Amino acid sequence: MTHTTTDRVPVDTSSKPDILRRLAYIEGHVQGVRRMVEEDKYCVDVLKQTYAVRRAIEKLEGLILENHLQGCVVHGIKEGREDAVIGELLDLYELAGR
Repeated sequence: MTHTTTDRVPVDTSSKPDILRRLAYIEGHVQGVRRMVEEDKYCVDVLKQTYAVRRAIEKLEGLILENHLQGCVVHGIKEGREDAVIGELLDLYELAGR
């Protein structure tokens, strides 16, 4: 079941540069992995780099989730949309496979 709220709060402007920096790092890293595959690099070396990409994505997700909890969730609760906010968090929890 998917829950969404209609009144959304944008990403906190103080976090946005860090989020964009992390995304640029991930993009560059993925391009590097692609080059490694194109150049027939050793599988173990490629896998090590894919694991690094995964860790970078997990850190990015943590930053975005922290931003969401401190901004959007608080805003939603203050506006009386507890059920919708909790529903979204449950959806995220399910998507994360936890």
